[in-house]
Amino acid sequence: MATQGQDCAARRLAAILTSGTRRREFIALLAGAAAWPLAARARQSKHIPRIGVLWHAGNEEQEALYLAALRQGFTEIGYVEGKNYVLENRFAAEQYERFDALAAELVKANVDILVAVTPQAARAAQRATTEIPVVFVVVSDPVGFKLVDSLARPGGNITGLSNVSFDLSGKRLELFKEVSGLSQVALLANPRFPMTQRLRDDHSTAARSLGLTVQEVQASTPDDIEPAIRGVKNQGAGFVVLPDSMLFNERKRIAELALKYGMPSVSFNAEMADAGILLSYGASFVVQFRRVAVYVHNILKGAKPADLPIEQPVQLELIINSKTARALGLNIAPSLLARADRVIE
Repeated sequence: MATQGQDCAARRLAAILTSGTRRREFIALLAGAAAWPLAARARQSKHIPRIGVLWHAGNEEQEALYLAALRQGFTEIGYVEGKNYVLENRFAAEQYERFDALAAELVKANVDILVAVTPQAARAAQRATTEIPVVFVVVSDPVGFKLVDSLARPGGNITGLSNVSFDLSGKRLELFKEVSGLSQVALLANPRFPMTQRLRDDHSTAARSLGLTVQEVQASTPDDIEPAIRGVKNQGAGFVVLPDSMLFNERKRIAELALKYGMPSVSFNAEMADAGILLSYGASFVVQFRRVAVYVHNILKGAKPADLPIEQPVQLELIINSKTARALGLNIAPSLLARADRVIE
């Protein structure tokens, strides 16, 4: 039996339907009511881009500096993590053989973009996909690594940022000679790094032009580092740490051993000098990780990696650790200190 309220509602509906104008309003209202849940669901299910990052170290703590720089880069262009992007981090823990499996895992997870840290990670991403855009960082020679066709027009699904390590061999050795006064230099290298031979050749050529005698000592694992440095000490030389992610992760230990054996040391980025290496010269990795966000943003907005030129650093940093120099009994010339971008006291 209908209630009085139900009868009133029925009369109002009948009145609406008997009026052409009101009937059109009623239909429009129904259409709007039907569309609203769909629009709401569309907003609620809006896709948040997932950025897969293939790191070389073992966990977030070991990559804290560069992970913070990457996030800062997104913040600088107005992105909010969890709202405009999500990071899917994978850590290879310096086990090169894990890169392929981790890259495949990120591809299977349907990430929107892959960020590959170091040449080994970039190569793994290249093998894992030809469709998902890849942005690499901390890669010295992307053309030589056969990641891209050229710096100006990469081609394919890969682009990124180069740190031009090869072109800086001569400058690092020049700084080593100026600071140490030594005529012998050793190259501390990881033979597992794909470009060690190229680095060795570049440094050997530069050393000859500077009148330096050069030798190579190798460390494939952290346990190899002290015997290698001790061997350099026996030769009466200082050393240059060649670019490599394992050696980078062991930077504090390398710096401590250099002091233990009383040897000047030179390396490739500011974080090495911060750890105690005598001086470093190279691109700022922190700046490059911030710039990754710009590449990701451009790709998400429709740019093709093939058309995004490889970015090379516009500024190189000379960092001098004055505290280490004092511990080694070295007097750094005021003119060199004045040229430094930063002096660690």
